[in-house]
Amino acid sequence: MIYFIAVLSKRNSIIARTVALALSTAFLLSVFIASASAQQWPSADADQTMKAMHDELERSRSMQMTNLQKPYFIQYRLLDLDVRTITASFGALVSSSTTHNRFMDVNIHVGDYKLDSSEFISGDGFQGFLGSAGQVGVDGDYNSLRQDLWLATDQAYKAALDNMAHKQGFLRSLSKPPEIADFSQEKPYVKIDPRILPDWTNRNWEQEAKQASAALRAYPELYGNRITYTLIYETYYVMNTEGTQVRTSRSLAAIEANMETQAPDGVPMHHYYATYVARSVDLPAATEVSQQLDSRGKQLMAMRTAEPMPAYSGPVLLESHAAASLLAQMLTPSVTGARAPLSMVPIVDQLMDRLGGRGEWSGRLNSRVLPTDVSLADDPMGADAQGHPLAGSYVVDEEGVPAQRVPIVENGILKNFLMSRRPGPDADQSNGHARALFLSDPRAASSNLIFRSSKGVAPDELKKKFLAACKDAAREWCLMIREMDNPALGITSQEDLTAEVQDLAAGASSGERIPLAVYRVNVSDGSEQLLRPGHLLGMNLRVLRDAYAFGNDSSQFSYAQDQRPGYAGTALAIFSSSVTGVASTLTAPSILFNDVEGREARGEMRRLPLVPPPSIK
Repeated sequence: MIYFIAVLSKRNSIIARTVALALSTAFLLSVFIASASAQQWPSADADQTMKAMHDELERSRSMQMTNLQKPYFIQYRLLDLDVRTITASFGALVSSSTTHNRFMDVNIHVGDYKLDSSEFISGDGFQGFLGSAGQVGVDGDYNSLRQDLWLATDQAYKAALDNMAHKQGFLRSLSKPPEIADFSQEKPYVKIDPRILPDWTNRNWEQEAKQASAALRAYPELYGNRITYTLIYETYYVMNTEGTQVRTSRSLAAIEANMETQAPDGVPMHHYYATYVARSVDLPAATEVSQQLDSRGKQLMAMRTAEPMPAYSGPVLLESHAAASLLAQMLTPSVTGARAPLSMVPIVDQLMDRLGGRGEWSGRLNSRVLPTDVSLADDPMGADAQGHPLAGSYVVDEEGVPAQRVPIVENGILKNFLMSRRPGPDADQSNGHARALFLSDPRAASSNLIFRSSKGVAPDELKKKFLAACKDAAREWCLMIREMDNPALGITSQEDLTAEVQDLAAGASSGERIPLAVYRVNVSDGSEQLLRPGHLLGMNLRVLRDAYAFGNDSSQFSYAQDQRPGYAGTALAIFSSSVTGVASTLTAPSILFNDVEGREARGEMRRLPLVPPPSIK
């Protein structure tokens, strides 16, 4: 989906741009004559990256400008990124690559914390040739990096002046301008961790990818499958004029696999497997991945010939893994106190509404939003049972604010929101939850959500409650779901994925969700029959508030949360991958809903292959 946004009158655009360009020369001169007596970075520190960032920041901070609004906040971010990617199919290596890149981003605010140049969409602002973000040298050369930072600072400053002029003009046209501050003032934070260099040698990743993907040779009906191992090491730097200085290293390892086929009637079908961990050593062994792929291959083959899920209304039981995936979709837009950017373009607000990006909990602090036995918290420093950090873990967020565990809901009562430095109507300070994909704009987002019920019952008891609810509804059978879908991982064709996402987007605001492993459970004997997946309807937080029962079991669902504009903060955010989203987890029990509606999927029938598949051994 591509949206073209045109704004501002041509006359105002020319005026604002002319002012910005005319004033830019003064800025460049002021940087060159800035005081040379700025505080020096300790010479004992061998990291020339931090020294270059510090020295250039101090020079920019002390610049003197005539007739120009001086920045009150300047921030430099730099990312040193190493990525190893291995892809295999049917036991054969498809590709293997290793890349090392460094990227920078400069963010400048003019004005003050109450009203500044940030978070405003005009659609027509200053666009410099070089930009305020981009790629820099990989060797950490001091002089080269300072040159890059100087040019990027100039571009960011011009853009900030231009944006502030547009923003002030737009605010004057409003009968009731916003009263919430634009940016929160935070205490400076200093954390200089040792750099961690990538290690690709602890396991034979190419051999593991080939071994795991070979499991799908047993299913010649598959016309497409890929398994991709992605190993990411990054050193993240952030430094700003408030005094924050951070260097921290972190890593992510992911396995993502898809398999695609067609049903006998020509409808395309798919399945997927994904896991995300903070350290590559914690990835499952190839034998375990092979077993997972084989299990999903068998399930997909059974789905091909299964009956389609019919129109439905009645109780639905989601086992813990499916429940955690569903909750990730339902909760993502509502757990943050994020305030959308001020926009001159109505389509921006319309898109957020259409994609399920409006939080259902805004303005409801200290009100009941979930069942009274439920608690919900987010812990960026969460660890698993062995003490290993979870996939979504971090110690300092993308804005240099220390990570904090945040109790969001206690006994069903909404207590807090996850916040970045963008104040909202219910909270005005960050609690360390600004997240970003590489160096994209930081946004408030969850990390490791924990959803618990103090009155959960054993899985067998929950199943009995489920069957009893079906009898009370006078149904002969009901639906049980073991896994939710993620088309971003299951579908490789861009055309098919676009069509699927558009279908999802059309129903996102009304709570339409896509299960993957759906079973028809007969009330008389509890027997199960796999169905071809359909859609669930109306699955929003109002339905969750009235959930019938919870289990005392739990599953940890790991996923990539999309941070790209248009997806971040919406119900579509969990449909992502390791290269388009930030790693996150959600731990939840099984959930029983008493009354849910569903419909049959509307898949397009296509011609089947005319030539039979080869015999693969």
